[in-house]
Amino acid sequence: MLAGALAAASVALVALIASVAIVVNTPRQEAPTGGADVSAFYDSGLYARPNPAEIDLVDHPLYDVAMPEPIDCPLPALRTGSDDSWEAFANEAGVCLNELWAPVMDELGLVPDLPEITVTDEPLDTDTEDSFTLAYYESDRGLITVVLPNVRQVGEQIPDAHQEDVWLALMGHEYAHHVQYATGILSVSHDLRRTAGSEDDELETLRRTELQAECMAGVGLRGLTDPGGDALDVVNLHFNGGGDLDTHGTAANRALWLEAGYSSATVGGCNTYGADENEVT
Repeated sequence: MLAGALAAASVALVALIASVAIVVNTPRQEAPTGGADVSAFYDSGLYARPNPAEIDLVDHPLYDVAMPEPIDCPLPALRTGSDDSWEAFANEAGVCLNELWAPVMDELGLVPDLPEITVTDEPLDTDTEDSFTLAYYESDRGLITVVLPNVRQVGEQIPDAHQEDVWLALMGHEYAHHVQYATGILSVSHDLRRTAGSEDDELETLRRTELQAECMAGVGLRGLTDPGGDALDVVNLHFNGGGDLDTHGTAANRALWLEAGYSSATVGGCNTYGADENEVT
């Protein structure tokens, strides 16, 4: 029944890292702003709760912040056949990613909660032969869910030595949606997608959001793996080696943004909203 999906996975294992609460993009020429209320995330030490901020997706203060320095946060060994092992790995990855991104949030005066992370043995009704969801983020619940049946199907094509780097990238991508939410980016981009004038505009918007999350997955790889290792090449091989997606971009652009997150000096390296159209196809 899933032969089509497995065939696609064997060619590229394309990064079908979908989010339930995904969003939109913005035209590069005009930087839209919105009134997303991120004040709930501000440090309680501030004298007063600030008014809702105007969020500019192209010129956001997030982009001026230095990339977080790598941290020492060992992850538990992942036994992919065990639900308990998967849950422990996913949750510890969330803790490590939260610690990694904390200096960036501190620089912006934000203190978002650690998202809840869970795993499920139930496949999603929306899965098709062409694509299926490995994990998703729900901003209204602060929840990341890993869909184990789909992860295990894809994992059958991945060598054991590569599994932990690949699935850390998956967690980094979903945690990136949490970063987008905490900074107001996700809410504004969702509004822009909802009001898009055409399906093409909506898809371009979605790709900008997803490619930014892919870039931030690169930040996670740089911050949590051996700097002399091959994690970047491993993830690009299995997720971004081929297979273009209307929702997540071409394989070449997914690799481009993952590498940008891994190598850039500031978070501005992940500014997909200000990127040229050919970089977000």
